[in-house]
Amino acid sequence: MTIPYNYIAIEGNIGAGKTTLATRMAQHFNARLILEQFEDNSFLPKFYEDPARYAFPLELSFLADRFQQLKSQVSVQDMFHPVTIADYFILKSLIFAKKTLNTEEFSLYSRLFSIIENVLPKPDLLVYLYLDINRLQSNIRKRGRVYEQKIEDDYLQRIQEGYLDYIKQQQGLRVLLIDTNKLDFVAHQEHFDILVNIIMQEYPTGIHRITP
Repeated sequence: MTIPYNYIAIEGNIGAGKTTLATRMAQHFNARLILEQFEDNSFLPKFYEDPARYAFPLELSFLADRFQQLKSQVSVQDMFHPVTIADYFILKSLIFAKKTLNTEEFSLYSRLFSIIENVLPKPDLLVYLYLDINRLQSNIRKRGRVYEQKIEDDYLQRIQEGYLDYIKQQQGLRVLLIDTNKLDFVAHQEHFDILVNIIMQEYPTGIHRITP
């Protein structure tokens, strides 16, 4: 199967399966894989314990790490892996920051983000994996990261709404919004195949909502 895109970004809420899908697709197509290195962030466990205190340093450190990684990898061509698949897009920095920072902090943060965003290449296809909150919580419990177990439904709902609001405003991106509530692409190969077939279609610029 020929891939019609050079750069695909897989996005979604916490527990949506971004990393799993990106990893399997990269293996399937022998593509270059970019994974967010969030587990190395020392502020993350502290943020879940005390969000008000650690939100700003957490979001700044994430923004710096994501920018450095995408700038050094996506912007450089790999002749052996012409297709790049990432399990995040830089937009998530703004979405999470808007939901976690106070007004003054977010004002400063958004100014920094606008500078960084303009430097980075945009994906040819942005895929958003949509899951209901109860499915997200189930996945979070299954993977067992201690610092994630206290994440509340309200926080996940606010992040979900942030993504969807951002997607609705996009004019120059090719966005694929896939409802995956009836799919388990980890346990069932046929479900993975369904997702791959959906993603590998050629889509015009705009938002495309699909429920398999």
